[in-house]
Amino acid sequence: MKPSRLNKMMSTALVAGALGLTSVAEAATLKISHIRPQGAIVDQELKAFAGDVEKATEGDVKVKIFAASALGDYTTVQERISVGAVDMAVQPAATAASRQMQITYFPYVAANWKEAKIAYGPGGAIHEAMKELYAKQDITMLAAYPVYFGGVALNTDAVSPGNPNVDKGIKVRVPGIKSFQLTSDSLGYISSPIPFSEAFTAVQTGVVDGVIGSGAEGYYASFRDVTKTYIPVNTHFEAWYMLINSETLADMDSDDRDALIKAASEFETKRWARAEADQADYEQKLAAYGATIVTLTDEELAAAAKKVRAEVWPKILEDIGAEWGQGVLNQIAN
Repeated sequence: MKPSRLNKMMSTALVAGALGLTSVAEAATLKISHIRPQGAIVDQELKAFAGDVEKATEGDVKVKIFAASALGDYTTVQERISVGAVDMAVQPAATAASRQMQITYFPYVAANWKEAKIAYGPGGAIHEAMKELYAKQDITMLAAYPVYFGGVALNTDAVSPGNPNVDKGIKVRVPGIKSFQLTSDSLGYISSPIPFSEAFTAVQTGVVDGVIGSGAEGYYASFRDVTKTYIPVNTHFEAWYMLINSETLADMDSDDRDALIKAASEFETKRWARAEADQADYEQKLAAYGATIVTLTDEELAAAAKKVRAEVWPKILEDIGAEWGQGVLNQIAN
């Protein structure tokens, strides 16, 4: 293990003292990445987190925020955190390193925010499963960051939005993650895997007619100019994760490490308290921007959930390991 940054600073201070020199140890600076533009909710909350960390460590640890994927897209950043090239991030899980990480994107795991917190909140089955999966990549998961329930954003009118058994004839962009592709198909759409960086142009030019894989906040941030209709069909529950390179965390002074972990826990608690209201707020922002919000009944949502669970869950379980995946899902059911 390489000497810690803080140990290096202490050694420098001791040498300077022995030589009769005055030395002031520099604060450790942790680089943290996120995927939204500056000023977005996550950016604001991370600024508050950074302030809390600096205050709690009496300036020993500073957190420098890099917004809008400035350090690379989230898949690249996850790889860089794993090897210590980036310190921290708050972002979605990248499944390329582990197919089992698809467990966080399982469609229709939760029907409402109460159920979502049971699964994704501290001590929840998915929360704990993701923590273990990140640990295998030399990444420590400090917190979950609940964002929204997913929906369908279209640059056209909806077609039988409440009936999953109707073929919509609408092609939509989906992330290159199997669960989203299968969910899109099950709901009657034609899925087309397209990288996020190309998705807006694909909708704008008519290559696809819409997007599946995000929720109101994400669509408002990145697709509001090409969103004519938004259908909150609760495709999945979107949770991001606060991550740190495990060696970076272990090498910190114990008091500073404890302060960082505590600040992360408080960051998570505050997020759960406001996430549901933020989702409703962004649906209203989409409406104010000109999108038609198609509200589905509880019966229509239940029909979508039933169909997707029956058709999609077995295929994803086969992909991630049926025994392991079913074990996580059983914990949620219980």
